[in-house]
Amino acid sequence: MANIVNVDVVVIGGGPVGVTALALLGRAGLSAVSVEREIQVWPTARAVHFDGETFRTLQSLGVAERFAEATLPMASFHIENEEREVLVSVPTGQLGTQGWHDDLTFHQPDIEVLLQEVVQELPGVELRRGTTVLSVRNVGQGVEVAVRDTNGEDSLIRARWAIAADGARSQIRQALGIECEQLGEDAQWLVADGILEEGPGLSSDMIFLGHHTRPALWIRLPGKRVRMEFMLMPGDDPEEITTPAGVERISHGVLPADKFTADRLAIYTFRGRIAHQWRAGNIFLAGDAAHQAPPLFGQGLCAGMRDVANLVWKLDAVKRGAADDSLLDTYESERLPHARFWVEQATNAAGFMQTTNAEVAKQRDAFIRANPAASAPVSPALGPGLHEGGTDERAGRLGMQPILSDGVRLDDMVGSRFLIATTRELYAAVPAPLRNQLEGNDDIVVLFDPAKVGQILAAAGAQAVVVRPDRYILGLGDTPDALVRLIRSIPQVGRNVPAHI
Repeated sequence: MANIVNVDVVVIGGGPVGVTALALLGRAGLSAVSVEREIQVWPTARAVHFDGETFRTLQSLGVAERFAEATLPMASFHIENEEREVLVSVPTGQLGTQGWHDDLTFHQPDIEVLLQEVVQELPGVELRRGTTVLSVRNVGQGVEVAVRDTNGEDSLIRARWAIAADGARSQIRQALGIECEQLGEDAQWLVADGILEEGPGLSSDMIFLGHHTRPALWIRLPGKRVRMEFMLMPGDDPEEITTPAGVERISHGVLPADKFTADRLAIYTFRGRIAHQWRAGNIFLAGDAAHQAPPLFGQGLCAGMRDVANLVWKLDAVKRGAADDSLLDTYESERLPHARFWVEQATNAAGFMQTTNAEVAKQRDAFIRANPAASAPVSPALGPGLHEGGTDERAGRLGMQPILSDGVRLDDMVGSRFLIATTRELYAAVPAPLRNQLEGNDDIVVLFDPAKVGQILAAAGAQAVVVRPDRYILGLGDTPDALVRLIRSIPQVGRNVPAHI
């Protein structure tokens, strides 16, 4: 008989999204196992970009400084055309509203090693590498996952929920019969990652080379690492362009064969995909299993991190009886439209930027000159769910993180809890029994010190802001009645507060 393991959550996939999910589950106090087929961390880079929101999620794991040492804040980004004209230069390098740099680059294997170290330090969670999933099925109020390790020993993992973060070719998505919608046109590109010695490369940290003769992308990574990506053109010999001489030729000498040592030369497909369904019973898709986008805005891994940040606190709330199971339905309703926005933006930009038609390229250049802001789209609000975005466009959006006068980032005080940020006067007008409910609730932090929440209230334009554990705004208000309404909508309060308060 197979060994039986019982946990709260089984995570399928041990890439950065899956291991981040495992770490978040461990920090929340849930028991979890992650299973990954590969024995070792994948040795070459795939994702290379974090945004400030993603880094804020890493901050919640309590090891932000370790991750900061492995990343490079991006100082410059621009788009140029065939004539080397800079069409738009996007300001980067500054601290953003999340309390971190808005754009950071990294070498993915370094980040994955750090994530594994975080998991090893947490009780109740385990990453099992070299483990193959044989089957996954919904069973009653939970799931069963049959697995086999490298010794050929079978185990059965029983859990209340499963998170399938098993990549673009997701075995679990296919087993569940979930189809994907294709957005945009697929295109083949060559990616070249490696070390550039004694060479300045290109001037900016990131440049989209909108050359109609061969669109390309340049990215500077930490240390001496760089990445270039090149669109495959008619007549290319796949074997020749994946040689050092071939890379030197198509890079126009930016990556000379005698100075650039590649650790990855691979042809892959730019694609836009969205899974039609993200929840099947107690199984949830996350990361590339749920969505894939061309890397035009560097949002692929960021979107996967948003997925698990959105899902894990909800699983925790339901596990502890603080919320009904229906809260878990808001994972797909909130995240799918948000992810779709970025997939659409990336696929539209890919079609726009990777044109090989000289006349279309001229039209594109003129459009960018006239509309520079289109090159840096603003992240949207969540889809419908646990927030008041349907009646207040300020809600359902990512909240800010102030850095306090002593250098402390506010999340380090609040933790993964609900935050009620308001004024002392407004909070004093809340009925005393409801205040007592809040003050005895470890899932909620109430702050009204202007030094801590003044920036949050000013940025939101409200006297009260309720922020969820995933840092998205539940709702805002300016009156005692509005604040009471918002407090009641917090699951941890709403299930227990007397109706007459």
